[in-house]
Amino acid sequence: MREEVRALLKKQHYALVGNHSGVKLCHWLKKSLLSGRLCYKHDFYGITSHRCLQFSPTINHCTQKCVFCWRFQGYTESKVENPEDPKTLLDQAIEAQKKLLTGFKGNEKCDLRRWEEANKPQHLACSLVGEPTLYPYLSELFEECHRRGMTTFLVTNGTNPKAIKELDTLPSQLYVTVAAPNKEIYRNLCRPLISDGWERLMQTLELLPSLNTRTVIRHTLVDGWNLDGWVDAYVRLDSKADPLFIEPKGYVFVGGSRQRLSINEMPPHQKIREFGSRMAQKIGYELIMEREDSRVVLLTKDKSRMKLVQ
Repeated sequence: MREEVRALLKKQHYALVGNHSGVKLCHWLKKSLLSGRLCYKHDFYGITSHRCLQFSPTINHCTQKCVFCWRFQGYTESKVENPEDPKTLLDQAIEAQKKLLTGFKGNEKCDLRRWEEANKPQHLACSLVGEPTLYPYLSELFEECHRRGMTTFLVTNGTNPKAIKELDTLPSQLYVTVAAPNKEIYRNLCRPLISDGWERLMQTLELLPSLNTRTVIRHTLVDGWNLDGWVDAYVRLDSKADPLFIEPKGYVFVGGSRQRLSINEMPPHQKIREFGSRMAQKIGYELIMEREDSRVVLLTKDKSRMKLVQ
């Protein structure tokens, strides 16, 4: 990692772990400690926000430069050189999270019971930055988490189907972001760094029904780009993937995306709800939950399996 990249990430409050990984405290972890508010993944799936470890094994590696991404996009690497041992990475990531949490204990608003629990994370969100499937020991990382009683989320852009297919240990829940209804919008909005990104994403969607884990398709929706008039196209894509859940989620005007988009391209929650309702009717799912503050709705074909953590 270039020193200027390392310095910028530290300035943005990332804790760097080893040579290619990192941790950052989630907005909702902080909210949980200081005000008791929990993220939508708690409502939807039962995840305890303050016990979530937001982590990436590929902090400087990705296959896309999505226009709507709030994260740093100065990466240039597509292969993890000298990948580090997953057990060591997990140990270091937990220690890094503990250091980031230290200052909260002195805040009079902090719930000390939750702070103690936060120092013992029970959930790994492999989604912080970059494309995590580029880390070659991802399966071993999930195996180590599960051995410790931790649940795991993997969020992928779907451009590495080979890596997903070869996972011996699958995550507790697998998210695939489908942010475009067709190849042209994909090329303009997701800005792939590989020539066959759309074709690889289609392979991932076709692979999903064969995976023995909970699957989610997330549609990140940007007003004026990929939202109005595209429900039928998304239904065709999601029918291939046959996911347990579908998450239509509105783009949020934060972070680095503010350099590329305007606040007018952040859709109001009402548009996301209407999109989700139309999609649910057409694909035969049920819209069962929503969170207005996160601009997200949840569709499922089996609400008995809604909670990953009870």
